[in-house]
Amino acid sequence: MDQLLIKGGRVVGQEQVYQPGYILVEDKKIKRVGPMEEAPDDQGVRVIELTSDQVVFPGFIDIHIHGANGYDVMDGTMEALDEMTAVLPQEGTTSFLATTITESKEATNQALQNVARFVDTDYTGAEILGIHLEGPFINEKRAGAQPVKHILRPDLNQFDAWQEHANGYIKVVTLAPEMEGGQEFVKHLSDRGVIASIGHSDASYVDVKKAEQNGLKHATHLFNGMRGIHHREPGVAGSVFLSDQLKAEVIFDEIHVNPTMVQLAYQNLGVERLMLITDSMRGKCLKNGMYDLGGQEVTLQDGEARLADGTLAGSVLKMNEAVKNAAQLKPMDLMKLAQLSSGNVAKSLGIDHYKGAIREGFDADLVVLNEDFEVRKTICRGQLTIEK
Repeated sequence: MDQLLIKGGRVVGQEQVYQPGYILVEDKKIKRVGPMEEAPDDQGVRVIELTSDQVVFPGFIDIHIHGANGYDVMDGTMEALDEMTAVLPQEGTTSFLATTITESKEATNQALQNVARFVDTDYTGAEILGIHLEGPFINEKRAGAQPVKHILRPDLNQFDAWQEHANGYIKVVTLAPEMEGGQEFVKHLSDRGVIASIGHSDASYVDVKKAEQNGLKHATHLFNGMRGIHHREPGVAGSVFLSDQLKAEVIFDEIHVNPTMVQLAYQNLGVERLMLITDSMRGKCLKNGMYDLGGQEVTLQDGEARLADGTLAGSVLKMNEAVKNAAQLKPMDLMKLAQLSSGNVAKSLGIDHYKGAIREGFDADLVVLNEDFEVRKTICRGQLTIEK
């Protein structure tokens, strides 16, 4: 019986923070969690001793990530996914949605089939929970770094074909519901248990409300690639604030969105409806230079990834950095940070009965951070993947 005992530090449990606490891991699952005085005997068990300044969070779940360390989901290779699953635990990410970009039908087919093949292998590291199809059913007015030439009108048959290629792993689709056939497409996704997420959209308030009625659930990278708030038209961003159900992703790198605007979103949506993402591209973990994104040349310079015209082209943000930035929001505490980086996503994906929290019976996906939010250890499905 493979057991691991984590002792000391602060443990961010689902109901409370144990200061200090312990976690007993057995066969990839959390067997017990609680205060240190209730910790079991450690004889014959592998032990990890934490210092008082270290904090154990649920492993981060990133539902919007394109690439890292020179690789991208759209490469369509097993090597790319193998590298991504290996490197993401360095930032505390223990699971993620492999995210596509608007590309040719052939390139999309290959990427989807590749993910479907990869998830059935005996891989280690961060777990691929499914696919986030970002585009091509978007509005070219708000394309951002999405290649305009490959944008398509919402097409139910095309989606169904892609879902078949993906072996049912498409979990989220970013789309523009104001496009012809868009509302029907939202309902089509909702009826099939796929999360419809508004993004790269020029929708009006009326469009968004209608989409909500048809099953719209998320907003992709809030404020970016969407019609913003105006006093004569709430736009997509304003519509999200006025909703009582839409959840929103946010890229909190202090580049894509001003921190004050993230605070505004946090105050309006509450901790339950905001989700931290990276939206990172292949240049993450690498030096300044030129990189490819969807067949476009991207310049990475001093933490910013941009197209030749200055358009932001994804990020090089790491999840632990996003969590560090979110810690400045008010009011904030460790349990709220766990919701923003893991719990809310798990609930949206319908996996919150076994992921997204430090709780008995849940997957042993854990990240240990120091007081500067640097990753010291990452455990993916019970396996110590990163140790510093």
